[in-house]
Amino acid sequence: MFFRKRRAGPDIAKISADIALRTAKVVHLTHNDFDAVGADAVHRIRYRDGEVFTIFSSVGKFPMYLEIISQIAGNGDTLSISDLSYKRGIEQHLRRSKQKGWRIEWRDHHRWHEDEIGIIRSIVDLLHIDTGKCACGICAEDLAPDNAITQEIALVVCDYDLWRHQDPRSGVLGLVLQRHENREHVRDMLMMGVFDDKIIRAQYEDITREMHRVMERTKRTASILGKKHRTVVAPMYGYPSETAAYLRKELRSDIEVLVSSSGKFSIRSVPHISHNIAREFGGGGHPQAAGGFFHFTLKDKLLLLLFKKNRWFTRIADYADTIEK
Repeated sequence: MFFRKRRAGPDIAKISADIALRTAKVVHLTHNDFDAVGADAVHRIRYRDGEVFTIFSSVGKFPMYLEIISQIAGNGDTLSISDLSYKRGIEQHLRRSKQKGWRIEWRDHHRWHEDEIGIIRSIVDLLHIDTGKCACGICAEDLAPDNAITQEIALVVCDYDLWRHQDPRSGVLGLVLQRHENREHVRDMLMMGVFDDKIIRAQYEDITREMHRVMERTKRTASILGKKHRTVVAPMYGYPSETAAYLRKELRSDIEVLVSSSGKFSIRSVPHISHNIAREFGGGGHPQAAGGFFHFTLKDKLLLLLFKKNRWFTRIADYADTIEK
């Protein structure tokens, strides 16, 4: 077998039915990382657990979930979007959602263009963008500013998501949430103000062992490219943030790009240009961390599998050299 068997996609019919038959008054559509889990804990503290129906979404599936929601009656309930940035054409789903009776609130910390802000602000009931905070921090500020637990959650999450790395709890939880099956447990612990327990610690130790193997494998297959910026491009085997940091330390790189077998890539950079590079390849994100998608052909996939690189490696490194710091 040349390729892994694809994971089954989301059950759209079930998701549609669950939203249509919801008893919760808030549908929380958010990303699928630590920041999103923290934001969901804040929502559930503010509205109480049973009042929130959560959808954890990848960046790529965000428009699909919005389209599903736009076809379901809102009945005055709130669609709360967090930790997800603007995607071209998404306004049509938002307008239809408003017509269906949804109240829409959107909180994000990624970088938006002014025209994108104008488009979305004219549609939704609330748009709060703050690049100085993590999305969880924005949610805590808006939804529960006087709650001690939500404020501590925000401090820990922002420490990880904004790469401050001053609170050791954030590194443990950020790593544990690399496994999506840990999301609900971590969220439920956060809601009680608990940041560590036996399950979290056991997961952390297991993941740490696995992660070191991944890092070494990635280093062996990495290509060092670029002229203006020392750019390391390698196949993605997991743990993109931690692996990128490891490659930077070991290979003295300015930019690290990890590429999955599907063409999805994750980029980290010392110069604040990750989001600009990612936008060129259909993505976006933060100045120091972003992601996008290469449109792989069968040949691209085979070359990545057999030789651990393809034409896109050079292409993204060359483009990075055109960006000013």
